[in-house]
Amino acid sequence: MSDASVVCSNLSFAWSDDTPVLQDLSFTVTAGRTGLVAPNGSGKSTLLKLIAGELKPVTGTLTVDGTLGHLPQSLPLAGNLTVAEVLGIAAVIRALDAVESGDVDEEHFTTIGDDWDIEERTRAQLDRLGLADLALDRSLSTLSGGQAVSLGLAAQLLRRPDVLLLDEPTNNLDLQARHKLYDVLGDFTGTLLLVSHDRALLDRMERIAELSSDELRLYGGNFTAYEEAVRAEQETAEKNVRNAEQELKREKREMQQARERAERRASNAARNLKNAGLPKIFAGNMKRGAQESAGRAGQMHASRIGEAKARLDEAGRALRDEQRITLDLPGTQVPAGRNLFLGEGLRVRLGDQDVFATGGVDLTVRGPERIALTGPNGAGKTTLMRLVTGELAPDGGEIKRNDGRIAYLSQRLDLLDLDRTVAENFAAFAPDRPEAERMNLLAHFLFRGARAHLPVGVLSGGERLRATLACVLCAEPAPQLLLLDEPTNNLDLVSAGQLESALNSYQGAFMVVSHDERFLAEIGVNRWLRLADGTLKETGAPAV
Repeated sequence: MSDASVVCSNLSFAWSDDTPVLQDLSFTVTAGRTGLVAPNGSGKSTLLKLIAGELKPVTGTLTVDGTLGHLPQSLPLAGNLTVAEVLGIAAVIRALDAVESGDVDEEHFTTIGDDWDIEERTRAQLDRLGLADLALDRSLSTLSGGQAVSLGLAAQLLRRPDVLLLDEPTNNLDLQARHKLYDVLGDFTGTLLLVSHDRALLDRMERIAELSSDELRLYGGNFTAYEEAVRAEQETAEKNVRNAEQELKREKREMQQARERAERRASNAARNLKNAGLPKIFAGNMKRGAQESAGRAGQMHASRIGEAKARLDEAGRALRDEQRITLDLPGTQVPAGRNLFLGEGLRVRLGDQDVFATGGVDLTVRGPERIALTGPNGAGKTTLMRLVTGELAPDGGEIKRNDGRIAYLSQRLDLLDLDRTVAENFAAFAPDRPEAERMNLLAHFLFRGARAHLPVGVLSGGERLRATLACVLCAEPAPQLLLLDEPTNNLDLVSAGQLESALNSYQGAFMVVSHDERFLAEIGVNRWLRLADGTLKETGAPAV
């Protein structure tokens, strides 16, 4: 497996409407674990599909050395399939059963091939991914989203691929399932090329590949090392820009000073010539000579200014457009210790099932706590959030809210009117703010100029999150308790950083459901709750 590689030469790809995605891209990815990063919409998933042969390049070539496995972001799996069928082992299992029952038809042996141990290997692989209790005849429609993702990865690994392509493999996985996946990928010895916004996973990579439309830059080390390298590049680029700006100013100043000196010399020469009473023809020749000399000096300075501008442009191109949200939100401040929510003995029944254990759940939220709500998928975390907001009424127990200043950002980000612009939505949340103040606040959330007047429905996921945050955090009155349900799902790394910046400016209490450990660390969580088996418990920060 160690020799497996992906080689791309002069590859270009565009959609059917001629929208370009990748242009003249060349790179080689060799054995080891490589994380592929870029903003959403840059073509990461498209590149994986090109490598897998699911899309065809307009020009250029792609070569994969060895057997290839590909786990796309959206699994194309029918709900009526069984686990064995998803794993691609159903026919082999049937052939094994037939042979064990005494049927020695040659076709069964052909089907089995070298896979006499397929059941043992399958059980071991499922166990490693946290699916030990999964029956091979179980229907896919009964699995959670996280179980389906883990099952899809198991199917690829059972093929023993030399090259493995994974697109957002930790989406929908809870914390325990993520760590099992980390361990499995850590043992993979082939060529792994992985797209992910999971920084804990990216920190387990051996190199990071940064994709742009016409270049794939490889950085040695994990994601933290990549961030440090990019930061150093940015500091160097900023220094080069400052130096180039100073050089341009100096050249312009010297040109102006040279022009003024030439004008003074010309004026003095004209006065001296007049006083000396020289013939006009001689005086004219001297004047023309002075003008030509001044012209040559001017051309020299203009050339030097042009060169300085070119160096400034070159230095500027090396700068990254890394936009961060910087805010001051005094209206969200909450006195320490103020009770914002008190729930005792909360019980909820969905269908014929009790979500919480007998006796219900107790929850108190005080200002300005920063709470992480963790637990396995399906434990009832979103249900608890909906109880806190009042969107869902409990079937038992008591609830007290301070003053109703609670905002809830669901996974669907459905607070805003998709047909109205960002500015119009913002005005609806803060109608008493002057328009100039509203536009200034939107600029802090990176909606400047025409971007503020785009309909929310055309925004990317990261932009829609920023617009929702702007409306919620700057609302009148501002929320004192903010609830966020998996806010980093489907966000690129830049957008996740912008969310962290906004939450670090927020001075109220928040409770966030997330399996993203790096995100929880960056936003200063100081209280950890775990909901599992119907019981809510205080815990410490999980060991990473």
